Amino acid sequence: MKSNSDKGTPEDKAVVAIDQNSIPGELPILPLGEQVAFPTLNMTLAVPLRSLPVLEKVMKGNRLIGVVGTNGSADEIQLPGEICETGTVVRVQYVTRAPDNTVLIIVHGLERFRIAQWIPGESHLKASILLAPEIKENDVETQALHRHVRDLTQEVFKLTLDVPDEAIDKLSRIKDPLHLAYVAAAHSEIDFEGRQALLEQDSLKDKLQTLVTHLTNEKEVLSLGRKIKSDAREKMNKTQREYYLRQQLKAIKKELGDADESGSEPDDYRQRIAESEMTDEARKEALKEVSRFEEMSPQSAEYSVVKGYLDWLLGLPWGVASDDQTDIHAARQILAEDHYGLHDVKERIVEYLAVHNLLAIRDPNRKKNSLAEDSAATGVILCFAGPPGVGKTSLGKSIARAMGRRFTRMSLGGVRDEAEIRGHRRTYIGAMPGRIIQAIKRAGTRNPVFMLDEIDKISRDWRGDPSSALLEVLDPAQNSAFRDHYLDVDFDLSDVIFIATANQLESIPAPLKDRMEIIRLEGYTDLEKIQIAKRHLIQRQLAGHGLDDSDVTFMDEAVWSIVADYTREAGVRQLERLIGSICRKSIVRLTAGTWEHVMVTPDLVSEYLKKEKIESETSERIEVPGISTGLAVTSVGGDILFVEANRMDGNGHLTVTGQLGDVMQESAKIAHSYVRSKASTLQIDSSAFQKTDIHLHVPAGAIPKDGPSAGVAMIMSLASLFSKRRVRSNVGMTGEVTLRGRVLPVGGIKMKVLAAHRAGLTTVILPKRNSRDLEEVPAEVRRAMDFILVDHIDEAIEAGLTSTEAGYDAGKAGKNRPNDRPRAGMPALTLTASPALAVEEP
Repeated sequence: MKSNSDKGTPEDKAVVAIDQNSIPGELPILPLGEQVAFPTLNMTLAVPLRSLPVLEKVMKGNRLIGVVGTNGSADEIQLPGEICETGTVVRVQYVTRAPDNTVLIIVHGLERFRIAQWIPGESHLKASILLAPEIKENDVETQALHRHVRDLTQEVFKLTLDVPDEAIDKLSRIKDPLHLAYVAAAHSEIDFEGRQALLEQDSLKDKLQTLVTHLTNEKEVLSLGRKIKSDAREKMNKTQREYYLRQQLKAIKKELGDADESGSEPDDYRQRIAESEMTDEARKEALKEVSRFEEMSPQSAEYSVVKGYLDWLLGLPWGVASDDQTDIHAARQILAEDHYGLHDVKERIVEYLAVHNLLAIRDPNRKKNSLAEDSAATGVILCFAGPPGVGKTSLGKSIARAMGRRFTRMSLGGVRDEAEIRGHRRTYIGAMPGRIIQAIKRAGTRNPVFMLDEIDKISRDWRGDPSSALLEVLDPAQNSAFRDHYLDVDFDLSDVIFIATANQLESIPAPLKDRMEIIRLEGYTDLEKIQIAKRHLIQRQLAGHGLDDSDVTFMDEAVWSIVADYTREAGVRQLERLIGSICRKSIVRLTAGTWEHVMVTPDLVSEYLKKEKIESETSERIEVPGISTGLAVTSVGGDILFVEANRMDGNGHLTVTGQLGDVMQESAKIAHSYVRSKASTLQIDSSAFQKTDIHLHVPAGAIPKDGPSAGVAMIMSLASLFSKRRVRSNVGMTGEVTLRGRVLPVGGIKMKVLAAHRAGLTTVILPKRNSRDLEEVPAEVRRAMDFILVDHIDEAIEAGLTSTEAGYDAGKAGKNRPNDRPRAGMPALTLTASPALAVEEP
């Protein structure tokens, strides 16, 4: 403990003899918290604020008070039994109040005393005292001890940086050995118990001998400290001062036999490494880094790098795994609770879980060499492909819940740096592991369900190709030894269930797509959307807005109105937003007190959501020839695609607009050539092609378009333009056409048919070879529509165009117009291939 005395110079004046008769036999007692006041010295003492009244009383009297030490804090009320029995009578010279509300007093020690008896009935401690002056021997040994203590004190003061030279010189002028003893004790590193024991010793010789022991030990410690400082200064620069201080403290504690037994940070790392279940390779690398870490200064640039690396290694769940749920019936129930419809998708997921669980049950201790066979059996990596809002991400969460595993995800949208997947090497400033390892650590288990969201949005640049880095991650035969650049040790990803999502498969590189099993989620029908809204969306929005069924109730007709008149999407996100908007507007009426319960009806939907957003896009097509309705697949699902053709005087030039890709422009040229070659069959004047220019346009010119499936619609538009026969307003069409007129199959039939159904079309012309794809179309949609399967474009022209130039086939074109389409009792499915062919319903 450092000295609590006044930091002035030691006394150099002769000690004035104390008249013991001037000290009364009863004195107020002032307890000090772990402080000792010595006789003959001027000292500054800190006393608690509650002692201020007794000090004020003493200052008005003889200024004498008894000061004793205590083992506890001076702020706590002390009882007589908790106070040391030996103290010092002091004269209070000055009392002041510090800024921190503590009271400082400057006192001069007079004489030792011992408490004879406590005097009760006072507001402060008071006792009868017996003066106890020290026994002052004057033999040769005492004189020798006096000189030795003086020399030791001077040497200790010289080794102490905060003692001025003047104070050291004044020590030689102190003639009284008792005064010298107390000066040395007050300015030396002696703890409270040592000082109190020194004060209680009656013999001057004993005090000097005790001081010799303390001062000799302190001299050795200070000398060793200077030696350590001198040696360390040669090896360390200015940025290593803190390390030097730690080394100095460690050496001092070692010399004193007071080494810290709690262990250092490197020891803590070694213990954690020993308790970790990391691989032998990782453990060897971690121990090597701990050895480096132990020799580093905290101010070193490498210190935080090594510490961060060790924290990442120890933070990974090397041996932590979730227990799989093996109940297939429970998995089916969870999938049914979380999602409506998607029967084929759910069945594929159940098959995936069943195979995985069977392998785990029959061979729970599968070796790593069987990973390839295991991956082949479980169906490798699942990839949910479909437009936004159809439930791809939520399916991944349901799989995790069905299996009893943790769920984590990584969004790949916009990722263009390979280091985002594999991490940065530690040679780079600010290096970190890749997002794969980060997500595993975040999940807390080594076998989570890991969703790679928007895998089709990965891009590439000069920093590398992230999709190439994913090849190892998604290959079960390789990912058992995945090596992140930052960790530089193998981490086993074979137990992780990877699930990818994508909107468009075309943008996924072929090697990456080859590692995944594609499961398509094409979109929902209107009836499915209504069920999803009733079972999930409405309840979720009510709960999110603090409502329940007693506050707001949605009628089935109101839900149908929202689906049919305000949304046209493959998913249900916009539907949920509109339901949330109705909930918010209902809250306004409920909180205003005008309504106690809101019944959402179609009329209320119209009032809340204003004008219907979905209007018929087919009514204008019956006005002029040259317009046809194609079907296309976009990133948000299926959609209808108008193809417009116009003619003007010219020399037979063909202009194509609408931001079309190369394949679509070639389809336009094929359409132009085919219609021109069939001029006589279509009763068209062949000279018209030489005297007129043709402009073919696909609206929504700001949106890029490409693909061969618009060939049928383009030929139908040009045939309508030159034959002056309008295209039937209720007919949509898709298919690739060759120069010979053959109609080839195309993809995305389910999404295209759903888009036609949402747009109000009742007849769809499809390639004959796509007939099997109709099995994927929901039954209610098939019952509501007619499908014409064609093998040649002439069949499509015959079925899609009106019979005469001015005529209009009201029997077919007027059937199920968009604004009048039935919402219940839909007609049965009808399939026709040509007037002479009949095709069974799939």
